Amino acid sequence: MSVRKAVIPAAGLGTRFLPATKSQPKEMIPVIDKPMIQYVVEEAVRAGLDDILIVSSRGKSAMEDHFDRSLELEHHLEETGKSSLLAEVRNIAELANIHFVRQKEPLGFGHAVSVARAHTGGEPFAVLVGDEVVPAPQEGEPALMENLVDIYEKHDASVIAVQEVSPQYISAYGVIDAEEFEDGLVKVLDMIEKPPANEAASNLGSRGRYVFAPDIYEALDRTTKGHGDEIQLTDAIRLLARWRSVYAYIHRGPMFDVGKKLDYLKATIELALRRDDLGKPMRDYIAQVATRLA
Repeated sequence: MSVRKAVIPAAGLGTRFLPATKSQPKEMIPVIDKPMIQYVVEEAVRAGLDDILIVSSRGKSAMEDHFDRSLELEHHLEETGKSSLLAEVRNIAELANIHFVRQKEPLGFGHAVSVARAHTGGEPFAVLVGDEVVPAPQEGEPALMENLVDIYEKHDASVIAVQEVSPQYISAYGVIDAEEFEDGLVKVLDMIEKPPANEAASNLGSRGRYVFAPDIYEALDRTTKGHGDEIQLTDAIRLLARWRSVYAYIHRGPMFDVGKKLDYLKATIELALRRDDLGKPMRDYIAQVATRLA
């Protein structure tokens, strides 16, 4: 069955980005001129996923407003002749069929995914974490979600994205034990959430992109609270891999966890450098700063 639905968990409190997230959803913090969650939705749409469920929580209605029409703003832009801005604003509401559901209790990432069961039904679906940004691929760069969808449809098996992580940071990730399958793709044998560096089975850490067969829900049903006293998606994937094949795609392109302050800055710089209107002045400014602070 082809993959056409996506789930974006975006219910977290954003404590890593306080105080900016005290009164606004972290997913609405702009990276240049777009909220981070819009980049995630656009990535899903690039991969052909046009039926999107965003799992939110209390106090995050700004996300719903962002993907809705804003008739007053559109009227103002039309009256003032700002046609390019008008087209951009209207396009946000037309990106995809976007639905919202609330995770009523903060029970963990795995629980947030399970909230999507009624929406995805018996279909395969993608999961994209709402605060991880993957730039639109340029020539020669891998297309992450497109590759995950292709792998699922080719092998009829769940697939997760991983990246090579240096030892000092590996304990912050879900880490896989795996065996070679084909170029750039490994078969998951086991998976542990945030293991100590000296116990990590590999240097391959899970990133926030997945495509699941519907039986991930059965695995989530059988998953009890784990690391952080929460229901971890990692533990459900570990269980699923005991029943049937689960693959991991090794992504070698850029990806930023913009819930982390340093990654947020890196994403802002890289995305600016990729833009025609900002690339050259940004490069010039970086060179000036590097010279001044050397």
